[in-house]
Amino acid sequence: MAPPRNVVKIAVQMRDAIPQLIQLDQAKPLAAVLKEVCDAWSLPHSERYALQFADGHRRYITENDREAERLLRGLQSESREGRREALRHLLLLAPDLTFAREVISRDGLQRLGTIIEDGDDLGEVLALALRAFLELMEHGVVSWETLSIPFVRKVVCYVNMNLMDASVQPLALGLLENVTLSSPTLGQLVKSEVPLDRLLVHLQVMNQQLQTKAMALLTALLQGATPAERKHMLDYLWQRNLRQFIYKNIIHSAAPLGDEMAHHLYVLQALMLGLLEPRMRTPLDPYSQEQREQLQALRQAAFEPEGESVGAGLSADRRRSLCAREFRKLGFSNSNPAQDLERVPPGLLALDNMLYFSRQAPSAYSRFVLENSSREDKHECPFARSSIQLTVLLCDLLHVGEPCSETAQDFSPMFFGQDQSFHELFCVSIQLLNKTWKEMRATQEDFDKVMQVVREQLARTLALKPSSLELFRTKVNALTYGEVLRLRQTERLHQEGTLAPPILELREKLKPELMGLIRQQRLLRLCEGTLFHKISSRRRQDKLWFCCLSPNHKVLQYGDVEEGVGPPTPESLPEQLPVADIRALLTGKDCPHVREKGSGKQNKDVCELAFSVSYDHGEEEAYLNFIAPSKREFHLWTDGLSALLGNPMGSEQTRLDLEQLLTMETKLRLLELENVPIPEQPPPVPPPPTNFNFCYDCSIAEP
Repeated sequence: MAPPRNVVKIAVQMRDAIPQLIQLDQAKPLAAVLKEVCDAWSLPHSERYALQFADGHRRYITENDREAERLLRGLQSESREGRREALRHLLLLAPDLTFAREVISRDGLQRLGTIIEDGDDLGEVLALALRAFLELMEHGVVSWETLSIPFVRKVVCYVNMNLMDASVQPLALGLLENVTLSSPTLGQLVKSEVPLDRLLVHLQVMNQQLQTKAMALLTALLQGATPAERKHMLDYLWQRNLRQFIYKNIIHSAAPLGDEMAHHLYVLQALMLGLLEPRMRTPLDPYSQEQREQLQALRQAAFEPEGESVGAGLSADRRRSLCAREFRKLGFSNSNPAQDLERVPPGLLALDNMLYFSRQAPSAYSRFVLENSSREDKHECPFARSSIQLTVLLCDLLHVGEPCSETAQDFSPMFFGQDQSFHELFCVSIQLLNKTWKEMRATQEDFDKVMQVVREQLARTLALKPSSLELFRTKVNALTYGEVLRLRQTERLHQEGTLAPPILELREKLKPELMGLIRQQRLLRLCEGTLFHKISSRRRQDKLWFCCLSPNHKVLQYGDVEEGVGPPTPESLPEQLPVADIRALLTGKDCPHVREKGSGKQNKDVCELAFSVSYDHGEEEAYLNFIAPSKREFHLWTDGLSALLGNPMGSEQTRLDLEQLLTMETKLRLLELENVPIPEQPPPVPPPPTNFNFCYDCSIAEP
């Protein structure tokens, strides 16, 4: 008779004792199991002992253990070597939440804080203490806001020191980043104590880890600043040539760009573009003398040569009528251009773009306006209307004014390639719009169609992430209207299938076989495994863990891995989860780790990539939580897990893969019917003949 499902055989060993092989009833209280084990070795006071995994992360199974107290006593050792060994052991056990709670409850953070504040050893001991402190704080048991001001100031000192161990300063910077993101009060302290020049020094050190942590603290300080402070800080950083350094020495560095640095560059780009939001949200004030002069300067640059005045000697009414007509030629919908710029967005940002174009590219500006004002009325491309709509389009494509994502990494290198990158991008885009207008032979009625094509041209080119504005100009100009139509046609042919009933019937017959092929591919992908990021409720993490499916499809194997190390072999992964124990697959807001993070806008992208599996853990239900690195990986894993559980694979990726396979297989089956019309209905079966005398009689021998 097979043993009950909750009874397993395990080996228990203790120093200087003969190991035991016991049958562990997982439903039995842990205290009773400990008493039986201690009784077998004749050990009194079983409550003083704990069970610990001998493999993998060596996590404790009990909450009430003596190991935490022993390690904390080691932290107070007078011997430097004793403190070092205690810190090393603590660092190994700190990822275990149960052990971390025990250490924190015994004032472990205060003891680590004392080592950090004393700073007796600025080398390995301090680095180990900082790393252990960060590891314990990442569990979220204690808030970063509870840290004392003297402690934060001491960590700031480590950041500001010139001669400091290379392993200490990245950890100190990481700690200050957490503090800045979590506590506005302590964030202001960090901002006042850490000079921007000091962060620039760290960024210029050819140490990728130090650069990444310095950039993380810099973006955290910028995010915590007011809009006015942020503008002042960015202006100062740009004056100190930070943009040029990032472009040359980080983006185009010989070393590959890490995921965390890519995220911080994305945040920095979003904050740079965010400086445009106030202008984008401010409508033109018709009573502002400065803004009226800017509009007149825009008109004069197009219609009045330098040093000349067309309206000289005319009456006020005649001059006003002439200006109104010229504003119309300039492409404003109203004779009073202020009315066109009252719309927000783009507000004053559109006026800024037009002025920048007229001053930085005066010949292109004059050519655009004069060329279109000389066309027939129905074919002229309105400069002002196009500029206003194009500014809205660029703000939408670049997400100006939107909150930063917690995980996104899609920064564009060209925004670090030169100053005034948004206005320069507008100059390229407005000339592209004029070129596309002529290629489409558009009229005023086609304005929205032209804008849709321009949007597609810009979006496709931005997706290529060109490294410079010149490369962007080359690529976007090569994407002509004809090329856009060709790409649209190709994509449509890939997506659409014929609706003839015979082919629909053929596709239905092919579906089961192709779904089996997709299921097989999903399971193979799970067997290959994936590196997942660990994400806390506070910020992105650069910690990784690996999960894969065993070749026999019976066990999920997983464990932590170091960054920069290749995927581990399944045999080296310490944790296992039998597929038979999995209850259900959860996605999105149903996941426990998403519910804990709240419902802020910045958590939307994390919610879309989150999934969990619930499984039996004794009598309780436990969860294994995932944050997929991309939408594709999310679809592949949720499909694979659904297939393991016998559920249908309903992801968008499955639908696309099935459609692609159906289209390919259908085309292969119909190759011989090319250019042959397929009827909607099968041809009618003819009536039987009146007699069957035409049949050949094999019994009659031929003469």
